[in-house]
Amino acid sequence: MSDNIKNFLAIDYGDSRIGLAIANSIAKLASPLVTLSNDDQFMSQLTKIIADNQINEIVIGLPRDMKGNETEQTKKTRLFTDTIKKHLSLDVYMIDEAGTSIKAEAELKNRRKSYQKSDIDSLAATYILEDFLNEQKV
Repeated sequence: MSDNIKNFLAIDYGDSRIGLAIANSIAKLASPLVTLSNDDQFMSQLTKIIADNQINEIVIGLPRDMKGNETEQTKKTRLFTDTIKKHLSLDVYMIDEAGTSIKAEAELKNRRKSYQKSDIDSLAATYILEDFLNEQKV
């Protein structure tokens, strides 16, 4: 793989589930990857996903309330991000995730097909990654 191509992994962190999405710097098309359980298996599963997909950078959605204030979930996400930074030697970015889960659920409802809560999480991670890619002009 060329040194100029970067592979990105977005994370939508939640207390029970963690949605993941992936994109690269060439296509710049984020797509849902998987939703993992937030349990003691998570870090080993994440490490394998990062290796299998040759991830260069991680983007984590930072939740806030509708007024932009930090919440209890914001604090949990910051702690999670610190853990990720300690375990992985990759660049890790945080980006505002305002409304991504609401947008994801609305899109899934509009498709008029059945979906699981885990589908919302991985699609929300896709929106987080799209916002990052658009903001960074990667």
